[in-house]
Parts: sequence; C-alpha cells; structure tokens
Amino acid sequence: MSDASFQDHQAGPGLARTDIVVAGAGYVGLSVAVAIKQAAPGLILTVVDAAPEDVWRRDGRASAVAAAAVRMLDELGVWSEIRDEAEPIREMIVTDSRAGDPVRPVFLTFGGEAEPGEPFAHMVPNVALNGALRARAAALGITIRSGTAVTAIEERPVGLAVHLSEEIIETRLLVAADGVKSAIRDMAGIRTVHQDYGQSGIVATVRHERPHNGRAEEHFLPAGPFAILPLKNNRSSLVWTESTGEAERLLRADEMVFELELEQRFGLKLGKIEVEGKPRAFPLGLTLARDFVRPRIALAGDAAHGIHPIAGQGLNLGFKDAAALAEVVVDAARLGLDIGALDVLERYGRWRRFDTVQMGITTDLLNRLFSNDNALLRGIRSFGLSLVDRAPFAKAHFIKQASGLTSGPSPRLLKGEPI
Repeated sequence: MSDASFQDHQAGPGLARTDIVVAGAGYVGLSVAVAIKQAAPGLILTVVDAAPEDVWRRDGRASAVAAAAVRMLDELGVWSEIRDEAEPIREMIVTDSRAGDPVRPVFLTFGGEAEPGEPFAHMVPNVALNGALRARAAALGITIRSGTAVTAIEERPVGLAVHLSEEIIETRLLVAADGVKSAIRDMAGIRTVHQDYGQSGIVATVRHERPHNGRAEEHFLPAGPFAILPLKNNRSSLVWTESTGEAERLLRADEMVFELELEQRFGLKLGKIEVEGKPRAFPLGLTLARDFVRPRIALAGDAAHGIHPIAGQGLNLGFKDAAALAEVVVDAARLGLDIGALDVLERYGRWRRFDTVQMGITTDLLNRLFSNDNALLRGIRSFGLSLVDRAPFAKAHFIKQASGLTSGPSPRLLKGEPI
C-alpha cells in the first residue's frame, strides 16, 4: 500500500486515523516520534502510554547517555535543554575485589573523551531527559496520551487497527516501545530468548561530602558489578547488583543496615554518604526478541532487547533503535513507499539485529565471568584487565564502543547529521 492509497482510504465508522502510533512514552518511544516528525512533518504521529499522567516526574533515577546519543539529542533540538543537568564522565576506573577487602586495586583506567573535548558519556537525570523530549514532541505537534494502553491489534485491508482503552485508531505503522515485558510483542506473536540471572539491580542516589571530579567507578564484586556514576552537586547514581534474595533483604532492612552495607561497598573516599530518596530494585536478565518486525509493527528499545546493565549500554541500544527506525521510515516516506510494509521494516530489522545480539552476548558473558568468586577466574580477570590497561589501542577501542562512535553503517542522527 502506497502513501497515497492510505490517504485515499476512508477510515471505518468511528475510527480515528494517524500515520504512526508509538506505544510507550519513555526515551526510546519519544525519540522515535520526535526524530520522524522533525524530518517528515507531514506525517501524523500519536504517542500512547499506559502509565498515568506525570508518573515520569517521580523517577529519581539517572541514565548514562553515550556521546553518539548526545549528538542525536542535539540534532533533535533536545540536548540544549538537558546540558545544564548533565554531568560528563571524565574518567572511568575498574576494580575486581570482594566487598570486605580493605584495599581495592585499580586494574583498569579509562580517559573520559571519545573525541578531543567530547566526553564519551554523560549522566543525565531521567526526569530531565524525559521532560526535554516531551517538550520537543509538544513543539512539533505530537499528541501524547497517557493512561492509555494498547489492548489489541487487528489487521485491516488498509492499515492496522490499534485498539486502545476507549477507542480504535487506524494506522500504517505501530512502534512497540512498551518495555521489556511488551504486550504488543506478545500480541504480534514475536517470541523471545530469555535468561533470568537471579539478580536484581538496586538503584539509588547518594550525596557525599567530597567531589567526585567526574569519575565513574565499576567495582566487580562476587555478587555482580557495583557502579558509581557521577551526578551534579556532589551526588552519585548507584547501580548495585545483588542476588534477588539479597536485594529484597536489603530493601526490607532498616535504613541503618542498608547504609552500613552500602558504605562497605562504596567506601569513604568521598567522605560521609547519605542516601537520597528510597532505593528501588529491578530484576535483571537477558531478553532478545527473535524478530524485530512484523507487517506494520516494529519493536524498539527494551521491547526488542533487555540486557544486563554491566556495560551501561541498554539505553544507548534503544537510542540506536530510534535513530535507525526513524531513518528507515523517513526514507520510505520520501520515496512514497508504504512505511508499514514488511520489506521496508525489514531494513530496520537487519540493521539493528546483529548489533543487539552481539551486545546481548557480550553482557551475558561479562556477567558470567565477573559475577562470581572463583579464584581461577579472579586471576584470569585481573591478568586480562591489567593487559588491557597497558594497551592504549585496546583502551581507545573500548572507549569508542562505549561512546557509540564506531565505524560502520551508523544512523545519521548518531553522527549528529539530519535525516
């Protein structure tokens, strides 16, 4: 079906019509919508989100945004609204020890620049990131409807009928950015590969007496990585991996018990620490969709892949999805092609699948290698990290990977170029 045939088609009685429905008003869903609308203003987009209005304002977490994603956000007119809240990561250190070890030798140190003057990543409060994307979507005329879930999808002779809580919308393309437990993925009959790690990630923000100077730390402990990530104003974001049972015990424990356990892992190098707000825990696992597309349906972000946070790349994989999908859709629209046709969407699926599977396997292997107290593996890890630390070219490669500024066919937005 061409663009013209959809426009000529009369919607069914009582049906609203839009070119694209994006399910999920998180960073990935909003980025897809903003990127498409900015490059192809003639397309009509509707974003629907099952979460209640303004629930995003209560998100106290922060996310690592890689340099390539920063370039994309800048091109989308969003980064200027975020910059003052973002803390650049100027240095990264890696240790491998036990929680009770009195000394934690540093095995690996990375400089924080992907390019001269360009940090390889920034820590950004989730509220600032989501708020800036929402403001840009509103400026572009994108409708965001909160508290509205997709309850069913139905193929029509022309387009797709998307059943919402209170109405049906006819659309050419449905983008599922509705999270790792995507209901739309299940409705589309797309199966997944899943591995439960039996771990949970405790997320918290702490305030400390002394400045962190932009240093991020990843301590590989027997239960899993303990990451300290710099925020503005003598604050840090923590991602603390524990077995699910231990994470539940820690969150149920008295505040003093929690802070003592935290202090043992965090240390006193930054002075006295104080937890801000209430820590939360999220189950960790590996989830990979076997297919990223179906006719008129494309998965993006966690709906397509959920990975371990050990490399801090989950959000940035989602931004890559957003950039690639937007480019594929806009290119097709400019050629007058059907933006929901399977042959169009398969270009997106091929583009993103290898990178996603590769990152999923990498994080899975890293988690298995580092989340244990095996003496032999500890020796191998320490030796390997020390070798990398003495190899400037290897360190430069890892920084490029972490920044997302790799060679190869990268979406234009991730290069800071318009679609």
